[in-house]
Amino acid sequence: MSPANHDTPLRFALIGAGRIGMTHLEALAGCPGTALVAIVEPREAVGAALAEENRCLHLADWQDPRLAKLCDAAIICTPPVTHHPIARSLLEAGCHVLCEKPLTIEHRHAQELAETARAHGAVLMMASKFRFVDDVIKAKAIVEAGILGRVVFYENAFCAFVDMSERWNADPEIAGGGVLIDNGTHALDLARFLLGSIRDVHAQRGLPVQKLPVEDSVRVMFRSGSGVVGLIDLSWSLQKETDAYVSLYGTEGTLHIGWAGSRYRQRGHSQWIPFGRGYDKLAAFRRQIENFRDTIRGHDRPVITPEAAVLSVRAVEAAYASIEGDRWVPIEDAG
Repeated sequence: MSPANHDTPLRFALIGAGRIGMTHLEALAGCPGTALVAIVEPREAVGAALAEENRCLHLADWQDPRLAKLCDAAIICTPPVTHHPIARSLLEAGCHVLCEKPLTIEHRHAQELAETARAHGAVLMMASKFRFVDDVIKAKAIVEAGILGRVVFYENAFCAFVDMSERWNADPEIAGGGVLIDNGTHALDLARFLLGSIRDVHAQRGLPVQKLPVEDSVRVMFRSGSGVVGLIDLSWSLQKETDAYVSLYGTEGTLHIGWAGSRYRQRGHSQWIPFGRGYDKLAAFRRQIENFRDTIRGHDRPVITPEAAVLSVRAVEAAYASIEGDRWVPIEDAG
């Protein structure tokens, strides 16, 4: 549980020291009011070296009974198949949890975690870095101010060639799927953050490029609660040459969110108005941890609630059902 004295740093455990865990570790190091007390990593040499470097305890197993007693909060960076049991165990012990995406593979497990967090008075957040990107936050404000008028079309592309042949993300038993659950979790949550509720989805699997047991390219169409028609392209095997990863087209203007900077233009104006500085991964991760910390302290509200995290899992689950049935599948997202 959180220390009663708000001047005392929150004690954090990092569970999983892979690629994404290292980014969380770097972000946590620059976050005041936190203290890393444990790293949980089954690879002995890796875990021991990181623990020595960060002057904290190394545990080889998340089921070590010392873990919940050591920490107030944990960041889960393990493969998706492990998210549900690890998060449930920590939440039942009253430990606050920031869990990497996807929160879980199955919607029912995500719902169970949300209920467990409520029952034990613990904060549960799913890591969703794009909600904390400065350009995305500013774009949301522009949309909500009505500067684009009514948004009609939405486009998003997360497409880049990555050799997935040796990565667990392409093992369905570990990851729960392929690029759809991996990048699609980000994409669908980002759409919901910018547009509000998503009513239903229709997804199609692209022709395979890499020899993988999971999908490596997917196209997702969706309809938002407000009537926006959206298109999302996801691929580990195709490169889409575009400066913007999100574009919104409204009755009064157009907006592009880009990797190196963003811009919008209103109808009838020839000049684009730039905003933001582009995508800064570390800064987004740091803001995310700060929001998690401040939510635990009662100083802020979560940017992504447990309910939003559950809906992100439901949206991905619906997209997979759409691929199987070649049909529109409702998400039942009330916003």
